Amino acid sequence: MSKYIRIVGTAVILAVAGMTLLGPDPAIAASAAQIDRDVDAALWKLYETTPAAKALAEKAKGILVFPNIVKAGFVVGAQYGDGALLKGGKTVGYYNIVAASYGLQAGLQSFAYVMLFMTDSALNYLENSAGFEVGVGPSIVVVDTGMARTLTTTTAQDDVYAFIFGQKGLMAGAGLQGSKITKISP
Repeated sequence: MSKYIRIVGTAVILAVAGMTLLGPDPAIAASAAQIDRDVDAALWKLYETTPAAKALAEKAKGILVFPNIVKAGFVVGAQYGDGALLKGGKTVGYYNIVAASYGLQAGLQSFAYVMLFMTDSALNYLENSAGFEVGVGPSIVVVDTGMARTLTTTTAQDDVYAFIFGQKGLMAGAGLQGSKITKISP
């Protein structure tokens, strides 16, 4: 039991250190104004680096942006970030993403995560669920650099497209992870 407590304690220390060191502002307890500024900056960066994301965003029913997710772990890991849901370019709600993982992993990383909700049903699922669990509900396609080059609004037929970008730090290994997205009041 003592070994387990040391492992969990190390993971918690890494998570706190990561939230302090990797971003100019801690991900926890951000104000609505700060989240909005960070969301705008993250979208600008995504659109500059991935033109397909901008084209899809113009057709999306809603855009959920997590501008700074911090992930840390040593065998046991965790990640956290605050974000906003946009409709028609306006913020309509604030959300957080929380995940826990277990497995062969070590490190500390921050990144941005944008989900483009292409259908009303997928967006309704997010807005009306008590906690949107990634992997449960609407189909989500994570778009990598290669796919982004060939993706167009004509070929895009899935419910949700996710873009992960702006990685800082290093996280190595593989772990079993579940992410939960929940509406918050910043």
